[in-house]
Amino acid sequence: MATTLTPLSDRVIVEPTEREDTTPSGIILPDTAREKPQEGTIIAVGKGKIDESGNRQPLDVAEGDRVIFAKYAGTEFKLEGDRKVLILKENDLLAIVSRS
Repeated sequence: MATTLTPLSDRVIVEPTEREDTTPSGIILPDTAREKPQEGTIIAVGKGKIDESGNRQPLDVAEGDRVIFAKYAGTEFKLEGDRKVLILKENDLLAIVSRS
């Protein structure tokens, strides 16, 4: 049975981009020495937060956006296999990454 996550309100689900496990000089880093990822791809977005007047405020990001997020933000959730995702609030997102 597949797990489906649907974020609520102003939350997003991000699949973090894994860091390299070797340094440029070829040294292999153990899991404990690797930095926690701060970049990932949004795989789902909530409908937006409802303001004081009852209007829904849409999010500034969309599925497929590459984003940078706060280092220790969000809640980690493990999907099927070893796939890990983060559930974040929109205000934990710091930037949208666009590469040209």
